[in-house]
Amino acid sequence: MLQINKIYNENNLETMSRMPDNFIDLTVTSPPYDNLRTYKGYSFDFESVAKELFRVTKKGGVVVWVVGDATVKGSETGTSFKQALYFKEIGFNLHDTMIFDKDSFHIPNHNRYWSCFEYMFIFSKGKIKTHNMIADRKNSQAGKKISSKTIRNLDGTMRKMNPVVISEYGKRKNIWKYSTGYCKGTTDKFAYMHPAMFPEKLSEDHILSWSNTGNLIYDPFMGSGTTAKMALINGRSFIGSEISEEYCDIANKRILEFIP
Repeated sequence: MLQINKIYNENNLETMSRMPDNFIDLTVTSPPYDNLRTYKGYSFDFESVAKELFRVTKKGGVVVWVVGDATVKGSETGTSFKQALYFKEIGFNLHDTMIFDKDSFHIPNHNRYWSCFEYMFIFSKGKIKTHNMIADRKNSQAGKKISSKTIRNLDGTMRKMNPVVISEYGKRKNIWKYSTGYCKGTTDKFAYMHPAMFPEKLSEDHILSWSNTGNLIYDPFMGSGTTAKMALINGRSFIGSEISEEYCDIANKRILEFIP
């Protein structure tokens, strides 16, 4: 039986093998991809991990899969798209393709534009159950009443919208910008011993969007413990898997004060 609020220092397939079906409310993770980092020489069996995530995710639950692509011999690998299509093939819905816009320094290439983003694929097991949309985009015309706007139907005909008053804040768009430089993604300086830590706010925003208080969050590639920390701070429980003992120690150090 798995213990809640614990990071298991083992292969994630071992952890998931001890989970019952339909067990996890939300997974938030960023796996190693395209050998852009060595991760202490560890690798993973993507297809097996994807299949197990489908099994252990609750109906209506969500998997947030944050990945990018390497450029090899002048061509991007397309690994992210291949993985997204495989998730669909085994039964997940591709609910949204979001963008993680990295607000930090990037090394330019002489013949292409600067690469400054990763994909955040939002997969759901069936119809998505929880969707707490973040509304922090300030509307410049807040308070204005719109009574004559028309929209186009699927068949090309036009219809009038019901009168609406523009709210002060609107729903966020699906391109999210976060700072990723040293001490910008977190103030936990020792967390940067991990080579590819994603920002705490990124993890937190997904946890708030796709889960509710008391839900169980999983990260099969726990790394420096960001998902666990944000889950605890926001009233959720977590289970994590991390195959590297060094990274597992870093993660446990980060979450110690938040364990209930």
